[in-house]
Amino acid sequence: MSLHAVRTRTSRQGKSQRTRRSAARRPAAGEKPRCQSAIEVLSVGHSTHSMEDFIALLKAHGVERIVDVRTIPRSRHNPQFDREALAAAVRRAGLGYIHFKALGGLRHTRRDSPNTAWRNLSFRGFADYMQTAPFDRAVDRLIAMARPKRIAILCAEAVPWRCHRSLIADALIVRGAAVRHILSPTSAHPHTLTLWAQVRGKQVTYPGG
Repeated sequence: MSLHAVRTRTSRQGKSQRTRRSAARRPAAGEKPRCQSAIEVLSVGHSTHSMEDFIALLKAHGVERIVDVRTIPRSRHNPQFDREALAAAVRRAGLGYIHFKALGGLRHTRRDSPNTAWRNLSFRGFADYMQTAPFDRAVDRLIAMARPKRIAILCAEAVPWRCHRSLIADALIVRGAAVRHILSPTSAHPHTLTLWAQVRGKQVTYPGG
């Protein structure tokens, strides 16, 4: 074989390999490109919804399981969201329910808290809890729950910035998960890391100035 033929054949093989590699990177027609995060967790507050409206809200966002992160899963003013009533209602609607106290709020602050940027002591107490091994295990378990099913973490507050769900969301996104906060049947806002958060690996702190 002549030198020219060898070069021509080599060039054709190179082009063929580049074409195959390029084709492998392109999604097929109708196929969604791969997302940067394979795990997404939703967040929702029950607020003062009727149960009918709340179930419709969950279904509008494709929620398959509620993960209740209230330490005390009761509501004095909205008894339809007491644990037993809520669990029964969502299961009748074909959804799952779990009470997950390991991510509940109402935590105590530490005297040596590294999270003094939080003036609200409830938030600071939860941020202190975020520095513990039980919290790490709980978040890892939450991520594991989100792999087979579309889950939403549930607490009482309608808006996430008034709830410890926003701190859980910080911990999730530094672990590579995406979080969206359900605000209405047509709106779910992506979570962004709290402005005054500092991250080291998977650890999030909120130090004061």
